[in-house]
Amino acid sequence: MRIFFAIFTLALAAFVVAMVTNSDRPKDISMNENSEIDAYAAQRLQMVDRQIRRRGIQDSRVLKALEKVPRHLFVPPEELSSAYDDSPLPIGYKQTISQPYIVALMTEVLKLERGDKVLEIGTGSGYQAAILAELVDSVFSIEIVEALGRAAEDRLKRLGYGNVTVRIGDGYKGWIEESPFDAIIVTAAPETVPLPLLDQLADGGRMVIPVGAYVQELELLTKQDGRIHKKSIASVRFVPMVSEEGKESQP
Repeated sequence: MRIFFAIFTLALAAFVVAMVTNSDRPKDISMNENSEIDAYAAQRLQMVDRQIRRRGIQDSRVLKALEKVPRHLFVPPEELSSAYDDSPLPIGYKQTISQPYIVALMTEVLKLERGDKVLEIGTGSGYQAAILAELVDSVFSIEIVEALGRAAEDRLKRLGYGNVTVRIGDGYKGWIEESPFDAIIVTAAPETVPLPLLDQLADGGRMVIPVGAYVQELELLTKQDGRIHKKSIASVRFVPMVSEEGKESQP
């Protein structure tokens, strides 16, 4: 009888541990609602562990968002095998989906809270918007390339991200009707920080943006009492930010 009770106790403990572990792990999303297995889940967890967590990203909410959002659904079919590689990937129209680590870094430095209102400049395929949507209540994203923006909008809707609003337009001008924003993330590089975006940043708000021509610096800008405080984060390489005329944006 004692042996039976010991075996039963061990089995119960194992079951409890398994339940706790599974409850902490985010559920995977699938474009196919009937699909029960995400074949890319292991690659996603490995990506976060090897490329992101080990490089110092510590925000648990950011890590869980990256574990959850299926990056392979945001890349072209010909790039599918590289979806979780440690590199940016082309998505057409001379645009790219950013390296996973850079997505994590830019998201973490914004120190987002659930009630924040976020503006994203450069929707691209919608991957960064999806990460943001896991963390905040409302995301407004602007894409200048209409074909990319429409495809991203459709993709995000099919994945259930009803808290993302996509606009086709010139990101340099921002989205004044929805301003001010608690956070702004810019995923293309202007030579200098666009003044309209600074104007649309709420007091106490944060903006992360790559700045420069060929050699760029990722900067974190914080607005306090109407003044802008700048902090350099890392050297980066992004595609140039363009205006509606198709030229690199100038202030």
